Amino acid sequence: MSRFMHQTVLFIPYFDAFQALKICQSQSSTPARPMNAPLSLAAQEQIFQAARTFNRYTEQSISDATLHELYELMKWGPTAMNSQPGRFIFLRSAEARQRLAPALSPGNLEKTLAAPVTVIVAQDTQFYEHLPTQFSAYDARPVFENNADAARATAMRNSSLQGAYLIVAARMLGLDAGPMSGFDAAKVDAEFFPDGRCRANFLVNLGYGDPAGNYPRGPPPGLRHRGANPLIARP
Repeated sequence: MSRFMHQTVLFIPYFDAFQALKICQSQSSTPARPMNAPLSLAAQEQIFQAARTFNRYTEQSISDATLHELYELMKWGPTAMNSQPGRFIFLRSAEARQRLAPALSPGNLEKTLAAPVTVIVAQDTQFYEHLPTQFSAYDARPVFENNADAARATAMRNSSLQGAYLIVAARMLGLDAGPMSGFDAAKVDAEFFPDGRCRANFLVNLGYGDPAGNYPRGPPPGLRHRGANPLIARP
């Protein structure tokens, strides 16, 4: 059995996507690829239109290979200055999720304890320490090192982006996701990030969804607010 299987909590650090991309480009002699073609309608529906936020999952487990593939996909999502402040803890065992239980709101407790995997999407408050190797355009570290407000805002925005990439990547791989913000972040931080460097942003349950646990679907997003246009254009 792999070491990954024995881990109830997996902490995935930052990935130097910028440097990896340069290495791939330097080692490849193939010409630049042509413009991307649109994804098939079936793929679009799987990722967006037909996808649901699931409250219940089947008993099918998520394999190690699928979780690794999930991260290999989501890590390429863009972030400001390649900052990649997102940090991810994958809770796989019942014991690991019990550690999370005291922080959950009542409505999120049962479904989280039953989910195959729960991901804590967190943010590294000192992400800028890695910028010298992740962002080579110029020295961006002082931009955040000397401005706590900018660092906090950048960590929150971009870890949120990375959490969204995780959801999209999960759907691409045939998984279903249930993002949640109903929890006590201070309790999560105390339990999983006691040194204070990382802070919880939101939670995502992962698994193979059971439609029986879904609520009736509401109207399309653009129709939910009568008289409100979700597309705002300015001259």
